[in-house]
Amino acid sequence: MSTKESVAIDIRDVSRIYGYGEYQVTALGGVFLQIRENEFFTLLGPSGCGKTTLLRLIAGFDFPTNGEILLHGEDIAPLPPFKRPVNTVFQSYALFPHMTVAENIAFGLQMLGRPKEETKARVDEMLELVHMTQMRDRQVSQISGGQQQRVALARALAPKPKVLLLDEPLSALDYKLRKEMQIELKRVQAETGITFIFVTHDQEEALTMSDRIAVMSNGEVRQVGTAREIYDRPADRFVADFIGESNFLEGSIKARNTTTATVGLAAGAEIEATLPEGGAPDGKVTVVIRPEHASLGKPGTGRFDGVLEEAIYFGTDTHFHVRLDSGEAFIVREQNVRSGGEEHQKGDRVAVQLGRDAAQILRA
Repeated sequence: MSTKESVAIDIRDVSRIYGYGEYQVTALGGVFLQIRENEFFTLLGPSGCGKTTLLRLIAGFDFPTNGEILLHGEDIAPLPPFKRPVNTVFQSYALFPHMTVAENIAFGLQMLGRPKEETKARVDEMLELVHMTQMRDRQVSQISGGQQQRVALARALAPKPKVLLLDEPLSALDYKLRKEMQIELKRVQAETGITFIFVTHDQEEALTMSDRIAVMSNGEVRQVGTAREIYDRPADRFVADFIGESNFLEGSIKARNTTTATVGLAAGAEIEATLPEGGAPDGKVTVVIRPEHASLGKPGTGRFDGVLEEAIYFGTDTHFHVRLDSGEAFIVREQNVRSGGEEHQKGDRVAVQLGRDAAQILRA
């Protein structure tokens, strides 16, 4: 197996512009991205951000207006799909309903002219990989959505592509099955060692499955990093807002050192906040605090006080919506315990207490 640091896909200044003149629409604008060999890489963002366009360019279903797409150093941007060692699992699965599970998996190999014995052995291997051996002779119309997803995955993996592209393949599944398939996809990727490039708008899905994530917006890559880096150290307000829940507070820098700064907030308090990479300008800044990095206490015991407007129970935790005395809204998320926890009621005066390194200054 190659090292994680070797590059499978190298996207260099790739743009895709549709239309002409005043009707031009820029779907992608000068994207640079390196996807490592053998990693589970996710393109994450809202609808219309360019993630599926980028996937289609890698697959060969569309061609870039500018830039290069290198696969192990070879520019594949001009090549048609059938000449690229890349396969795609579609959102709709695109299985043949009149064929059995085994016949669907074998189809691509047969189109490539593989010998019958080799095809049969590969189909058996793929059925075992996706835990579908007992259903090899079932019609795909007679199996569940989750099983169809496994068949589509096996069919795409059968020709041994160097890169597998997955275009929101779990979106049609119910929540419980989707969670199960997330684990299955990660297992299959680890067992095969193939580079997976996964497209989703579901942040939880991305955080659960990915080795690294590229967060996209308006045809641009806003940040690339591990799930922990993206969540704990968002590069800008868009990333912080899109990934999980966040509290945003406005303030100004009063003093700074190498990695942190003292920020005076509109709420009247001064807090220590981590500086972004490259530092932050003097003057007004935006500070982000995740709800789980704060807790509630009695008035006067925290950084700022306010009134508890709502407490929403989610089973594992409770979300407390506080209106700070400055007028700003603030959400606190606390894990639920069976006993010993302090009860907070709607309308109570409360204090917001912050954990260590809870506050981060966002890049301008």
